[in-house]
Parts: sequence; C-alpha cells; structure tokens
Amino acid sequence: MRLADDFLWGGATAANQCEGGYLEGGKGLTTVDMIPAGENRFPVMTGILPYEKLGEGERYPSREAIDMYHHMKEDVKLFAEMGFKCYRFSIAWSRIFPTGLEDDPNEEGLLFYDALIDELRKYGIEPLVTICHFDVPLTLVRELGSWRSRSMADLFVKYAATLFKRFRDKVKYWLTFNEINMVMHLPFVGAGLFFEDGEDQEKVKYQAAHHQLLASALAVKAAREINPEFKIGCMLAAGSCYANTCNPDDVWAALEKDRENYFFADVQVRGKYPAYAARALMRKGCFPSMGPEDERILEENTVDFVSFSYYTSHLTAADAGQMEKTAGNVMSSLRNPYLKASDWGWQIDPVGLRITLNNLYDRYQKPLFIVENGLGAVDELKADGTVEDDYRIAYLKAHIREMIKAVEEDGVELLGYTTWGCIDLVSASTGEMKKRYGFIYVDKQDDGTGTDGRRKKKSFEWYRQVIGTGGECVWE
Repeated sequence: MRLADDFLWGGATAANQCEGGYLEGGKGLTTVDMIPAGENRFPVMTGILPYEKLGEGERYPSREAIDMYHHMKEDVKLFAEMGFKCYRFSIAWSRIFPTGLEDDPNEEGLLFYDALIDELRKYGIEPLVTICHFDVPLTLVRELGSWRSRSMADLFVKYAATLFKRFRDKVKYWLTFNEINMVMHLPFVGAGLFFEDGEDQEKVKYQAAHHQLLASALAVKAAREINPEFKIGCMLAAGSCYANTCNPDDVWAALEKDRENYFFADVQVRGKYPAYAARALMRKGCFPSMGPEDERILEENTVDFVSFSYYTSHLTAADAGQMEKTAGNVMSSLRNPYLKASDWGWQIDPVGLRITLNNLYDRYQKPLFIVENGLGAVDELKADGTVEDDYRIAYLKAHIREMIKAVEEDGVELLGYTTWGCIDLVSASTGEMKKRYGFIYVDKQDDGTGTDGRRKKKSFEWYRQVIGTGGECVWE
C-alpha cells in the first residue's frame, strides 16, 4: 500500500523552539522567552509561578534555540534533500508586532518569513503556517492579562490578516492556534495566563479559551475575505482515551476525557458549543461571558480541516486511586500494560494513531492532517559524526503503517503527515536539547553549548525513501 502522489509528506517545527534570534530583526519579547529550563519550568508553564518572580541565574533555552534564524537556508536545503512536500512552521507574533499593540507591522520580521517561504517554494515545498504556536507578545500579558481580555481577539485578527495579505499568493494552508486545548493544561504556554492566589482557575481558562475560539473564527472570516482559496484548519493535541476496564463507569470516564479535548474542535468545526460542554460548564460555574455576536461568529466561520498532534494514547478509570501513572505530552495517563514507553515515559501506541484518525473522521467528516508525530529520544553522536537512530525509524515506521491503513482500508481523508520535529529543537515540555526528535542532529546541548552544526542521522535517508515511495517502503 502507498499513498497518493499529492499527499503532503514533511516535517514540523515551531518558531519558539527553533528560531532563536529572540531580539533580532526588531522582534519583541514573547511568553516563551520567559520560560526557563530546570525546576521552575513547569510552575511557570502552568501559570502557578509568575515569570516576574524568577531570580537571576535562570537559563531560557528558547532565546537561542537552534538558531534557525541564521541557518534557515541550510535547513530548508536539507528538508528538500529529504524530499519534503510540506513544511509546517509557525510565525512568531512578536516578530511581526513586537508588542502586539502597534498599528503597523515590523517589516524586517515580515521579510524574514518572506525569505523562508520563498526558499520553500524554490524547492517545491508547500508551506503550512501556524499563526500562533504557544506565542503571545509579552506586552499583551503585562498590559491586558493576555487571553483573559476579549480585546486580544481583535489584536490577533489584525496580526493574522497582516499575514494573510502579505502571503496571500504564497501560502495556501494555515492553522490558527497550535494545540488549542493546551490552555487547560499549560495555561501560561497556551494563553499567557498566570493566576492569583484563590482565583477560580477553571473559570479563567475557559474564558480565555472562548476568546481564542472567537479569535480563530474571526481569523477564518478574514482569511476568506482576503483569499477564498485559503484552507484554514484547527489544531489540537489528540490521542484517544481508553477505558481501563469494560466497567461502564470506566467507559464513561474515558468518554468524558475525550470530550475535554474534542470540545475545542467541536466548536471550531461545528460552529457552536456542544450541549455536553455547555451543561458541564454551567454546572461548574465556568460558562464564559459572551458578546451578542459571538454565537453567530462561531457558527459562520468554521474551519476547512482538522489537524492534530499524536504522540500517545491515554488510559483512564472512574476510580484511578493509586493506579500507576505515566507521562504523555503534558497530559498524564494511567500506565497501559500493553504498551512500551519512550525515555520520557510517553507510551508508544501506533494502533492508537489509527484509532484516533478514525474517531476524528467519524466525528467531523472533514479532511484531517497529522501535523505532529515523533519520538523524543537521547541520540548518540558517534566519533565519525553519525547517529544510528534505528529506534526512531522503528517508531515512525509503525505509526506510518497504521496511518496508511486508516487511509487505504478505513477511508479516512488525510491531507498530509509532518513529523515533529524534523530537526532537533528545544523540547516544549522540558526545555531540553537532549530530548531529540529530528532527522537532523544539531550540535546544541542542554547547557547552551555547541556549534549549532547540522548532521544527518540514519533516519534522514530512511525518511527520504518513505517520501519517495509514498510510504510503500514501510511494509518491507
């Protein structure tokens, strides 16, 4: 089995994890620039520890990242050598509007992305642009409280419309927010939120989520007015949740866990708050405040496709008690005894990708796009400059097989597949460089040392063959 020639194979990155150059080219500070490595990272990401209370001596890995800001052409050339048909990247909001409040965009920032997109197009690589990937200009956090404020929606649309107009003839595929459901798990990362003592955090998070959903719909509206040929997608952190047993209480707990994530896509795809979410939020006193036009805006401006990240499935029970838990893209899960796990405790479940694809397609009947899937692992750079990452090849091969089955056997409509991250970059969850995902090794270490030199791993040539054969070689 192989996929059609127009299937969009490629890779994915995020500006805040790869670009560096955090104050170059007129760029302003952003939320991720203020998230340290080490023991304070998680408290800041969850909004429990305000970044302003951090002391001296903290290291901020995203400020330098892998310096793609100065290695862009070299990196795109390597992507082209692998045969990429698509490259998903994000634009740094504060590179375009340094504080978020300017009337006019920063031309130097726009020129950087002009150059990146032109370089991709030179090699026939389709750009897939994430407008907001865990990235809020820091001034908007300080002055407006970030996504607590409804005015953020207007500022976001100004930013998005600037991109749509600038790149209207160069970019077809767009995503509004990366993993929009992450606001519930990492509020500062997902929405620039931190909390005061005694504050109703759930209420704040759902209000911020509503403002993001509204902003996404308004951006879809602006996009279609600027270029009706644009394809606009939503994006969520996905991975179906299994019931620990066939006890109906466990099955119900799994359904509720899935709904926590589906809620965001339900609104963006169907154009309204689903009944289950509205009732639950009202019971908890967390139903967001809405403007008189909000429901109409959501209903009239739904997305064209659904994109998602998939790293692992999840397991839950009605009474988890002292049951063993494991990690997984920030959202913890009960340990599934049928699955092995990565070095960071993320359970490896290729069949879960097929299940997730079918669940999403059954639910929405819209084209899907896998925009993140990959294995974070400790790679050894040998003396001869090679990296034998057979474990990464095995992980991706197993997942690609299940993806192809979902398309060819189950009839799922899938636009493309971009692995995370196609080049080593700073881990969003841990801030580490040693947690490597790429086909390309970057000489950058956790302490910030290194030359930033690039080297091809064994998986580089393997993925080139996958793309060249439309995935057919994964069955060998």
